[in-house]
Amino acid sequence: MNISFEGQVALVTGAASGLGLATAKAFAESGASVALADWNEDAVRAAAGELVTRGHKAVAIRCDVSNDAQVEAMVAQTVSVFGRLDAAYNNAGVQNVLAETADTTREDYDRVMGINLRGEWSCMKFELQQMRKQGSGAIVNCSSLGGLVGGAERGIYHAAKHGVLGFTKSAALEYAARGVRINAICPGLIWTPMADQMVAAGQGDALRALEKSVPMGRVGRPEEIASAVLWLCSDAASYVTGQSISVDGGFIMR
Repeated sequence: MNISFEGQVALVTGAASGLGLATAKAFAESGASVALADWNEDAVRAAAGELVTRGHKAVAIRCDVSNDAQVEAMVAQTVSVFGRLDAAYNNAGVQNVLAETADTTREDYDRVMGINLRGEWSCMKFELQQMRKQGSGAIVNCSSLGGLVGGAERGIYHAAKHGVLGFTKSAALEYAARGVRINAICPGLIWTPMADQMVAAGQGDALRALEKSVPMGRVGRPEEIASAVLWLCSDAASYVTGQSISVDGGFIMR
């Protein structure tokens, strides 16, 4: 299946690295004009610059998704530069500090919820305002296997990712008859800079144990998530909305 986004505009958050960067590249290579957003301004400018050097249309936007004003400005800048917004992948996220629920802190709760849940709500809010005007568009929210199952010492992260699925389903119902589709993707164990950070924090053994429980017997690639996001945003998925799709090598089947 050859999916084309020629003449369309895509917005990707957390686009400076990992899943976001792979997805931004995939959109660009499929013909879309791409707005890459990330809190790391230097890194996202470098990523967008590389795409432009390769002949693609791309713009870098500094955005902390936990800041509503910055999110509103991000969407406005995307529309100002490219004229519209057809697809959005709300990917920006962080891990929680590992701790049993009794030992978690309000500071970490607020940090993770602010980015992983409130940030996705804020992105949807302003993306939908534009898509509602257009009468068209597709949004993919990044949840996680953590949005489907529990995890010891990861309660804050899992709660946020469960919440993403609730927002996705509810918004999908609101806009199903108005030309806008909203879905979520639940990545499994994918090797990204976030996984590198987990190893650096002493969680390497846990990651290796998780890998052994993947039926396909391997870690996923960011490009495999990107392919799923592009499909969900394309006309090939025109009858798909309100869904959460696991891309996890079969892990969730256990």
